[in-house]
Amino acid sequence: MAKEIAFGRRMKGGEMRRLLRWCCRPSLSSSSSSSSFSAVQTFVTDVKQSGTKFLTQRKWDALVVGGGHNGLTAAAYLAKAGLQVAVLERRHVLGGAAVTEELVPGFQFSRGSYLQSLLRPAVISYEQLLERFCTLLDPLLDTVPPERPVDQEALMDKWSRTKVLASLFMRSGHLGQEDMIALMELLLAPASKVLDNWFESDLLKATLATDAVIGSMATVHSPGSGYVLLHHVMGETNGVRGIWSYVQGGMGAVSMAIARAAKEAGATLAVNAEVVEFSVQQLEKDGGISTSLNGVKLADGTLIEADQVLSNATPAVTFLKLLSQNVLSEDVLRRIKSIDYKSGTTKLNLAVDDLPHFRAREHSGTNPGLEHRGTIHLGTDSMDDIDTANRDALNGYPSLRPFIEMTIPSALDNTISPPGKHVINMFVQYTPYHLKEGSWEDPAIREAFAKRCFNLVDEYAPGFSSSIIDYEMLTPPDLERVFGLTGGNIFHGAMGLDSLFLLRPIKGWSGYKTPVKGLYLCGSGSHPGGGVMGAPGRNAAQVALQDRR
Repeated sequence: MAKEIAFGRRMKGGEMRRLLRWCCRPSLSSSSSSSSFSAVQTFVTDVKQSGTKFLTQRKWDALVVGGGHNGLTAAAYLAKAGLQVAVLERRHVLGGAAVTEELVPGFQFSRGSYLQSLLRPAVISYEQLLERFCTLLDPLLDTVPPERPVDQEALMDKWSRTKVLASLFMRSGHLGQEDMIALMELLLAPASKVLDNWFESDLLKATLATDAVIGSMATVHSPGSGYVLLHHVMGETNGVRGIWSYVQGGMGAVSMAIARAAKEAGATLAVNAEVVEFSVQQLEKDGGISTSLNGVKLADGTLIEADQVLSNATPAVTFLKLLSQNVLSEDVLRRIKSIDYKSGTTKLNLAVDDLPHFRAREHSGTNPGLEHRGTIHLGTDSMDDIDTANRDALNGYPSLRPFIEMTIPSALDNTISPPGKHVINMFVQYTPYHLKEGSWEDPAIREAFAKRCFNLVDEYAPGFSSSIIDYEMLTPPDLERVFGLTGGNIFHGAMGLDSLFLLRPIKGWSGYKTPVKGLYLCGSGSHPGGGVMGAPGRNAAQVALQDRR
């Protein structure tokens, strides 16, 4: 079953639309992906080529560790406010998981993230209900969680916290009792129960249910998985909620647009600048120890000084790898270590010389048909099939019959592949991080699973396997190695109700601040969570700016 996709360049949230309007130029939409990405290199400094002197000549107002879309968003807002800001990206290219890379000559791949938002099936009453719930919850995306400060709380802090909660209660009052009960069910119940209450078709329910488990090791029968159904319709494209869209030139074009905004506002952007340690100082204060950040250390030992540091890395990388273990209390460390990073996701990036010809739709010729323009769901005819695939992974084995979400962005975007050839993304579940037998480092195991996926597509589109020119497979360990995604989790941590809002990343530290003065979280591991929306970066920048006043 396929879902229709629009062609656009916008991201989630009104603030992000304003940011992109600020930075986007007509040349971006009219240029090819390769020329666009060459252009961005003119304002990005490669530390391997230029050295680090340009980073050590001053003490920065703020450093952003990680040049993913949230880190770039934070840098853009900080620089726009007049701060001296530098973004330090470990890899050779900006964008984090929202990046475009030429993995096969002539083919531009959205290597990690591959879509924005989603057009839901036209089931009007179901859509209308979700729309009402989105209206209630959407303002929370751009809201700093009303975390109570650890130190003495000022009157204005109390008033701000009260306003956030009061606004939520007032909006919920407009739902009415019936909708309020339905919302509670959606938030707390398994996705399977929610969808069983709405639909009869097993195929339709299985298609919708994948949104509830994508990127996780959860099953459709997991309590609370219904919320993720709602999370996937919180976004919008061109002002229409719930639409997923391709980005011309790949997802890296989004990151490039934000990078341009940051650069035009005065930010410095550096790649191949791997941060390996936060530099902290501990002083005695009021009979205790006060810990504050004064910069970062690069892999080559270079110390870069700054008043504030915003980390776009996962909470695990931020607190367990970049920060000395003796800095945090045992309680905070225990909570950080308990964050759920389990992931069953593998991403396959394919270059093909022909479009898949599906049995379900007669198609001749080389031009893409309607069936090639949407998200294509394969491998599951019922929600029980998803549950069976999940059980395989929980037992330590890749799913014997995985479910696949396939997209063919070149069906709408002719800038990312040679004429007559195409780019295909396959998002596959479930693949456990640790295998019960063997390892993902074993080429034979990797090839066997890739062929399993290709053979499954052959069932629906005979001859598909023979069209493959080359491919890349990113298993959970690969996603961790390449993009720094702990456990391969694309959301920087589970998206269950026990890991959202005031509980993200941990209880007591949901407001982007951390126990270390001057250190902030600005990635998807903070509120409101995963997805290419930019809200964590924007919100964290606002908090950092407020602390400077």
